[in-house]
Amino acid sequence: AVVHIELVPGDHVEITVAAKGGGSENKSKFAMLNPSDSIRDWVVNTVPLMGAGWCPPGMLGIGIGGTAEKAMILAKEALMEPIDMAELKARGPKSPIEEMRIELFDAVNDLGIGAQGLGGLSTILDVKILDTPTHAASKPVAMIPNCAATRHAHFTLTGNGPAYLEPPRLEDWPQVNWTPDKASIPVNLDTLTPADVASWKPGDRLLLNGKMLTGRDAAHKRMTEMLARGETLPVDFTNRVIYYVGPVDPVRDEVVGPAGPTTATRMDKFTEVMLAQTGLIAMIGKAERGPMGIEAIKRHKAAYLMAVGGAAYLVAKAIKAARVVAFEDLGMEAIYEFDVKDMPVTVAVDSEGTSVHQTGPADWKARIAAARTQQPA
Repeated sequence: AVVHIELVPGDHVEITVAAKGGGSENKSKFAMLNPSDSIRDWVVNTVPLMGAGWCPPGMLGIGIGGTAEKAMILAKEALMEPIDMAELKARGPKSPIEEMRIELFDAVNDLGIGAQGLGGLSTILDVKILDTPTHAASKPVAMIPNCAATRHAHFTLTGNGPAYLEPPRLEDWPQVNWTPDKASIPVNLDTLTPADVASWKPGDRLLLNGKMLTGRDAAHKRMTEMLARGETLPVDFTNRVIYYVGPVDPVRDEVVGPAGPTTATRMDKFTEVMLAQTGLIAMIGKAERGPMGIEAIKRHKAAYLMAVGGAAYLVAKAIKAARVVAFEDLGMEAIYEFDVKDMPVTVAVDSEGTSVHQTGPADWKARIAAARTQQPA
């Protein structure tokens, strides 16, 4: 754990615990602006650089002032605040910080990045800002996103025994009975061919059935090193699909624990080797692919499929069997073989190299701008 302690007057202890995923934490940004620079401009120009690996829609925590490390801590602390943007807009701002929150909220959503980075009206649900005095020559600004899966707990210890957190009442949530969309395309992974992959179009929704392999950073690093030495891989990837995931250990009667996709851009540097030398024809992850990954996908007529980030438990419901097939010593980073049924994914990069993470937000940004110009003054 990373622990921050603040000593204050009183006779009790307030504790906040945050379990933060790498997809959002890795998108943290910091800048030492000049005192005259615009924080708004920096935020609006920086958010698109974060891609979609932080699983929007989420929150932005912004820390202003202090020193470099103080600004980062403020940004992280800001993320622990409750979402109240609707209430703030309804009553109106009462301070310059609240004015900035509203301004940034509207400006970021006007970017059209949308849920999972596929384009839309809701990129962020709230902006939280904490500030503190700083040197007159400096303006440290930090920005940290929180993904759609906001995992934090708050409790107080008074010395009168343990604190008990009341579990959420499931009946407070709407009943959701997911069934595959009729427009979805069923895919048999066990008979998949390069011709099948070439037929997929950007934005197609697929339902995957059959056996897939898994692997992420450590497995890819080991495989590319083996291939460089001329060694044979322990798994045959010919006409197979790989899922970028490190599954959590199962408990009780689970086949596998939460098994959500990891950020695909981290595998971009391995993509050319994997597609060129293993027979792999498709990959599954979350968020966008970078230029290097897209170029490799286009060159080898492969495809990249996007699973929903921030929903690891729900994704795991599609996994009906799981077994380790290679690199068992890597633990959760080992190569598994999953047997899946109706696992929903979206074609995010097709065999021609078209990325919906580029076309979707660009389309929505233009539509939002057009709608803004048509509004009466």
